Amino acid sequence: MKPLRCLLAACLALAAAASHADTWPSKPITMIVPTAPAGSTDIMARMVADPLQRALGQPVVVDNKPGASGNIGAEAVARAAPDGYTLLMQYSGYHVGNPALFQQIKWSPTKDFVPVALVMRAPHVVAVSGKLPVNSMKELVEYGQKKGGGGLFYASSGNGSIQHIAGELLSRQAKQPMTHVPYKGSGPAINDLIAGNVDMFITTPPSVIGHIASGKLKALAYTGSKRHPSMPNVPTSAEAGFPGYEVESWFAVFAPAKTPPETVARLSTEIRKIVESEAFRKKVDDQGAFAVYMDPPALGKFVDQELALWSRVIKAADIKAD
Repeated sequence: MKPLRCLLAACLALAAAASHADTWPSKPITMIVPTAPAGSTDIMARMVADPLQRALGQPVVVDNKPGASGNIGAEAVARAAPDGYTLLMQYSGYHVGNPALFQQIKWSPTKDFVPVALVMRAPHVVAVSGKLPVNSMKELVEYGQKKGGGGLFYASSGNGSIQHIAGELLSRQAKQPMTHVPYKGSGPAINDLIAGNVDMFITTPPSVIGHIASGKLKALAYTGSKRHPSMPNVPTSAEAGFPGYEVESWFAVFAPAKTPPETVARLSTEIRKIVESEAFRKKVDDQGAFAVYMDPPALGKFVDQELALWSRVIKAADIKAD
């Protein structure tokens, strides 16, 4: 009788999967953002969620769950039901940096998630308050030297974020101390940067480009290999006197592990249409970044490569979560 029971169980599982595929989505989808509102991850989630809900015919609700350097939001998705109704808009600093920085995290970037789609890649911009009396990287370093003590105070969206790592790498290349000030997301960090409570924020352009245009912030360097068309007057790090200082973040959608493959495929297909649309590409380009799609298999391989890369960078620079 056992073979018959096994066959029956397999048939029931296949029927349930087919039923799910036929009816999904039948209710609102939640896209969790592991940062506070107004940062690049939040901006990207909302740029994807709006057209995605039109494509799927169901609301896609963006839910910000900041804190613990992205671990709270990531864990919430890792523990969610794998039914296609909970997604994660993830920031690379958390996904591939946290495993090397934290002794104990309650989620695995590879075991607890299934990749859905990469949506954006973005070199960073070295931004300072418009009130700071500097207009170049050279002047910024000199300003930090004159401050003494902890030197420049630089913000990040949390311990272990690539912004944190970028600040530590710059400190080492500039050969002067800098003090890390972690926040629960880019939004709060930017508010304090504008107010002059911190000196510098090395972050992806979408969250700061509007403030740079208004003069509230100043961009001293772009950490890509070449200048971005949206910021033609901002020199690359190499042009600004820091050759080799290239830092890039990426943003991608993930679902809980064991989410039905047909649901993942549908999500990835719809997101590809969004990312490759002219409207989306223009919005991303205007914000100083690049719209780039990767399907689930390609994103999975990319994550493995990035985990190895950032583990080496973090260990070589002796970077630790504060």
